[in-house]
Amino acid sequence: MKTSRSRRRALAVASSGGHWVQLLRILPALEDCDVAFVTVIEAYRAQVAGHRFYCVSDATIWNKIGLIKLALNMAWVIGKERPDVVISTGAAPGYFALMFGRLLGAKTIWLDSITNIEHMSVSGARVGRYADLWLTQWEHLTKAGGPRYGGSVL
Repeated sequence: MKTSRSRRRALAVASSGGHWVQLLRILPALEDCDVAFVTVIEAYRAQVAGHRFYCVSDATIWNKIGLIKLALNMAWVIGKERPDVVISTGAAPGYFALMFGRLLGAKTIWLDSITNIEHMSVSGARVGRYADLWLTQWEHLTKAGGPRYGGSVL
């Protein structure tokens, strides 16, 4: 059996609610990885017991000071974890995780929220330049240059 140091390090990042639920649904795809989780609600720690867990501040595009604080939180987590892979289902914490992860050479994956039926999420629409794999769960939201459609959970 591989030790945690010889396994690929993955950082799984999501904000609260549906983003978090969707992130947990893809956890089986990371079973061979040493996974650490990042979210915005401390109570979620119990749902991923046995894994490293970070709680960061949350912010929206309308809260510039909050975004700066969140970016600093995520830069610290990325620096500490040094992940090989960063995966996120959104929102702002995932955007910054992919941005900083990519800068440090991690492979990055963005799965836009299934609830964004009419258009991409705010973070999802901006994250493409940092995502090695950029996916939407709605075929009609694909466009040249991404995101791509690879199926859905429905």
